[in-house]
Amino acid sequence: MQRLAPLMEEPMDQEEQEQERGGRSTRSKSWKKWIKTQLQLMVIHKKPDAKVLLSVLGCPLFPVPPLSKISLQQVSSSAQYIIQHFAAATGCKKLERGIKNTFVTGKITMSMVNDLSGSATVNASHVSHKGCFVMWQMLPEKWLIELVGGGHKISAGSDGEIAWRYTPWLGDHAAKGAIRPLRRTLQGLDPLTISSVFSSAQLVGEKEINGKDCFVLKLSTDQTDLTRRSDSTAEMIKHVAFGYFSQKSGLLLCLEDSSLTRIQTPGSLPTYWETSMSSWMEDYRAIEGSEVVIAHSGRTDVLISRFGENLKGGISVTRMEERWTIDDVAFDVPGLSIDCFIPPKEMKMDFHHQHGQNTFPELLDERQKL
Repeated sequence: MQRLAPLMEEPMDQEEQEQERGGRSTRSKSWKKWIKTQLQLMVIHKKPDAKVLLSVLGCPLFPVPPLSKISLQQVSSSAQYIIQHFAAATGCKKLERGIKNTFVTGKITMSMVNDLSGSATVNASHVSHKGCFVMWQMLPEKWLIELVGGGHKISAGSDGEIAWRYTPWLGDHAAKGAIRPLRRTLQGLDPLTISSVFSSAQLVGEKEINGKDCFVLKLSTDQTDLTRRSDSTAEMIKHVAFGYFSQKSGLLLCLEDSSLTRIQTPGSLPTYWETSMSSWMEDYRAIEGSEVVIAHSGRTDVLISRFGENLKGGISVTRMEERWTIDDVAFDVPGLSIDCFIPPKEMKMDFHHQHGQNTFPELLDERQKL
């Protein structure tokens, strides 16, 4: 019986298939061609702007920590009355009564944006980076997220005592200030955390969002935490957040936060960084098999402005955008314990390089490339 020729474990075009009997030389050339193609694809998928996008949009923290204990029955302010309406609309009381943990998966698309008018026109020199994420949460202060996009994988988490993040380019590092929730959970994804955070807010007015009348609730980072998130070269001047709750449905339709940081090294003039992040939540519906209602999609726009007397070109403005969809949500996942949220052993508690940004310290370094 004639021996079968070994199969080629590589893609071949028709010409190569016709020449396959030509011997080892053809196979060697084909392998080299295939490997070269794969390496080129890997480089293409790791665009330089992917690091900046992931640093800004990947897993920023919310400006204000949640209240330790809340009562959805108690109403002592206008804000708490609005939150009570939100809790009823989202089935938040079920989460409060006994759900131990939450598991979420979703998809994202991130991109730099050239047009600053708000029409979301993507610059031809930049590409959209598609990715996905998985998130685990046990109470508002214990959470873990892993996100892949632009050829990179980042992760972040909190064990209730320290918030940390890992990036391939800087390794593990901790965040300064109070333990704050992941901003992504407040984008209509976790009604209980939203209720806890905004229960201490102040009603500052009304505004129309996408044709719907909304109450506007405001939160501000207190001076003590601003000081803790500052150092000798970076002073966080303010960090405020606004939540826009529909007067009709009670749902959170828009989330905004803005921070201003003053950067000055010895012997130089100060530079100011202002970061504004706005998220619009869409497709609110109940999770399958549950009464809990969450936003299953949405969009986040980021505007980063840099200004100061030392900038000859005037104000520098960069805009980014992320679109996201939620694929799956599950409650009370078996096997998820407190041990799952322990920070990495390699994490370095070095606060010298931290600059008090809500998106973790290395964001300042990445912004220098904008």
